[in-house]
Amino acid sequence: MSTVIERAIKFKETSLKALTTNQRIIISREAKELILSLNEIFKKEKDPTIMELMKELTLIKQKVEKRLKGKPTSS
Repeated sequence: MSTVIERAIKFKETSLKALTTNQRIIISREAKELILSLNEIFKKEKDPTIMELMKELTLIKQKVEKRLKGKPTSS
């Protein structure tokens, strides 16, 4: 259980600069996995620090996915 929290903290501290598309996909999937795992822990413990960690990971995931989708083209 604490290993998931440790992985999430380590993930949060990784640099997101100059990533390839493949790295962005991997990061997005890992973030999703961590968020779901943390959610299961949160359901049992109701610890607000876990909720804050999930929110931070969600923001990182959203930023990466936004960059993956790219800018919409106007026709």
